[in-house]
Amino acid sequence: MIAMLLTLTLGLIAALHLLWGFGFWFPIRDEARLARTVVGAKGIVEMPGAVPCALVVVALLFGISVIHWPDVTARGWLLRAAAGVFLLRGLASYAPVWRRLVPEQPFARLDRAFYGPLGLAIGVGLLEV
Repeated sequence: MIAMLLTLTLGLIAALHLLWGFGFWFPIRDEARLARTVVGAKGIVEMPGAVPCALVVVALLFGISVIHWPDVTARGWLLRAAAGVFLLRGLASYAPVWRRLVPEQPFARLDRAFYGPLGLAIGVGLLEV
């Protein structure tokens, strides 16, 4: 059950990054508004380019594949590493230094209310599969 929820969640996040990498602004059509909503960096007006988006897609798809590997040592290490990344990202949402790096609204509000808790949930889920 946890593996399937993680697969669906990470797959959806990967699909969004794939769309953004191709320049398809979804769910917000205005690029500057979308960038302020999902990136939040100070003064941002453009979405990240195709290469950064593609790297996120590849990393997420690799993570999905690791979830479904047989129980081998490498799987455990990779899942713990991925969990660490998501847990740190989730905790960063509440750190003042992070807020100074990504202060734009509505990202700052969504980060504390949704993105951070989602990262924490994914991290915990990765520790449990």
